[in-house]
Amino acid sequence: MGYKIAFVSLGCSKNLINTEQMMALCRQAGHQLTGDPEGADVAVLNTCGFIESAKSEAIDNILQLAQLKQAGKLKKLLVAGCLTQRYREEISQDLPEVDGMLGTGSYTDVVQAIDDLMAGGRPDYFGDVRQADDNGARFVTTPPWTAFLKIAEGCSNACAFCVIPKLRGPYRSRPQDALLEEAGKLADRGVRELIVIAQDITRYGQDLKDGTSLVTLLNELCKLDFHWIRLHYLYPEAVTDALIETMARQKKILPYVDIPIQHCNDGILKAMRRRNTKQDLLDLFAKLRRAMPEVVFRTSLICGLPGEGEAEFEELCQFLQEQKLQRVGVFQFSPEEGTLAAKMERQVDPETAARRVELLLDLQSRVMDAYNDSRQGQTMEVLCEGFDSQAGLWAGRSFADSVEIDGRVLFTSPEPVEAGRFVWVKITGSLDGDLTGEILD
Repeated sequence: MGYKIAFVSLGCSKNLINTEQMMALCRQAGHQLTGDPEGADVAVLNTCGFIESAKSEAIDNILQLAQLKQAGKLKKLLVAGCLTQRYREEISQDLPEVDGMLGTGSYTDVVQAIDDLMAGGRPDYFGDVRQADDNGARFVTTPPWTAFLKIAEGCSNACAFCVIPKLRGPYRSRPQDALLEEAGKLADRGVRELIVIAQDITRYGQDLKDGTSLVTLLNELCKLDFHWIRLHYLYPEAVTDALIETMARQKKILPYVDIPIQHCNDGILKAMRRRNTKQDLLDLFAKLRRAMPEVVFRTSLICGLPGEGEAEFEELCQFLQEQKLQRVGVFQFSPEEGTLAAKMERQVDPETAARRVELLLDLQSRVMDAYNDSRQGQTMEVLCEGFDSQAGLWAGRSFADSVEIDGRVLFTSPEPVEAGRFVWVKITGSLDGDLTGEILD
């Protein structure tokens, strides 16, 4: 018997892949998929539990779905993902609204868990996170022209502030053949932009010991019918000369480099258990700019790690102003249970950390404005994603804009533009941080 199953996915794009895998398994089992929990037999909530804000979002979603249950508009609630993996006992004790749980090692048990739920059981599946299967089919939920390809699971970097290795297990690369088969199917479906993701894509293949690497994988992916290949989450100390050469040579690979550096002060980097120094970062950025003069950098920074005084913070501000990294996410340090950083001495007052976040964001807004100014009068290739009725303009993304996290290019066109089509746009202005322009024939 088929049930109506609603899926809600929170957190990162890597989590979305797991949701898409669960959706594919449910569809194969004959269930009906929906994005609206109201009226569903089962709502499957795939959660993030990385930092405090993600935990709060997940709990808010649980409580909202519980209200639907109470109103008789939803029968069962199954919660999966990082929050359940991290707080299995607490959820079981404190959130009776949750009817069943799946850990990060048990996504493939979703069909059995739904059967258990509908038979009156309370499934509690927590398989080995080191054995999670990432090679199954997916029900791709992104727009037809863009898709993610997760090339590895887990992380072995052991940063002092991060709990991901405990939730997802050690780093495990997927076999290259399986990735190329999946990517080939995406290309055949019409995907034009492939976004290569993992917690750390730079270490791809090192654990396989069969000669594969990120370089070998990218060279093969570039043979497929994609127009753009975008890379997410390169760790600075693992970016090799061979990788830079490949990125510069392969024209399908965008000059968009997502490197989460977290800080620049040597003492803070060491406390974070990062494997690079400020000089290493400076040398790497210079090398990437020489190889790809148009390169756009995305990074993430943490304010308020224990030991960060005014001098360390001022050094970070100076670094950001000098390096002019175009895309920056700034986060307040969250002392997560089970991490080394949570137990460190010299904890920074949360109000001080929050103020530093605001100061960095203000600095970064000026960097972004300067970047937008530098683009005026230039012509940029844009992937159209449809018409923005609020702005009254067509909207898309350039090579400098990744999906959902960066800005857009808004442009005029005398004729309708099909979503998923690449067009050339002359940049003539900016609007609330987005570039604006006019389509060229």
